[in-house]
Amino acid sequence: MTLILLAIVLTIVFSVLAYNLAIYALPFSVGLTAAQYTWAAGAGIVKSGFAAITAALMSLAVVIAVLGFAKNPIVRLIALAIFAVPAVIAGYAVVHGVAKHVIDSTIALNLLCGSAGLFIGSAAIVNLNALGESVLSR
Repeated sequence: MTLILLAIVLTIVFSVLAYNLAIYALPFSVGLTAAQYTWAAGAGIVKSGFAAITAALMSLAVVIAVLGFAKNPIVRLIALAIFAVPAVIAGYAVVHGVAKHVIDSTIALNLLCGSAGLFIGSAAIVNLNALGESVLSR
């Protein structure tokens, strides 16, 4: 019983953490990919780090620009969905990493992880939409 309560508490804690960091899932993955590519191309640590930071900031800037300037709600929804897919995957993985050793039922584990992933993805959409509107409304 103690392990189940611990799993529930850790799931809530990591879900709150993932909720607050959800809008950074796509820039992180884009930055990581850019760093790996430049490192494999023969660049050093400094150049790889600079490429990662630049790529991450550019991905965030592109989505905020699309949210700020696009009037078509379908285009805005597509931009938000592209941004939310890595957040859904990260939310699923965070909860799966916490709960996989405690919950024996595969169905219950997938339901818990899937609902947490959808919650984190919707949080990323809401937070990014608010960020895009607040940045460009000034």
